[in-house]
Amino acid sequence: LQVIYNRESGQSRGFGFVTMSTIEEADKAIETFNRYDISGRLLNVNRAAQRGSRVERPPRQFASSFRAYVGNLPWQAEDSRLVQLFSEHGEVVNATVVYDRETGRSRGFGFVTMASKEDLDSAISALDGQEMDGRPLRVNVAAERPQRGF
Repeated sequence: LQVIYNRESGQSRGFGFVTMSTIEEADKAIETFNRYDISGRLLNVNRAAQRGSRVERPPRQFASSFRAYVGNLPWQAEDSRLVQLFSEHGEVVNATVVYDRETGRSRGFGFVTMASKEDLDSAISALDGQEMDGRPLRVNVAAERPQRGF
């Protein structure tokens, strides 16, 4: 186990690395401890990229084109629940509930990216105002994120 600390303050930076004996053990640890609650904070556990390597991510311009904002979510809603709900109206590319970095608790909203404009329009018209656990969802086209420059 290696916890990463801030060099100036000596305080933990809130993450670390664990080396497992086998890939199977690592996968089991990820499955067991991802989103695990420790004193009100949810762990984010995944495979680490090799030192010096860049994690390849798909281009974002496609993904943001068919993105829906989903508001007024029940606090216990998770990514998988959004995928399940939106999949009834088209192909889901990605679904994410937004969590507070400090507390690890849901912020009550999220984003779902659909494969096409038709899928996005279908999902919005079907799901805006539909109740999830007694809460009427607010579903609309997500505002474009400003591009970050270097």
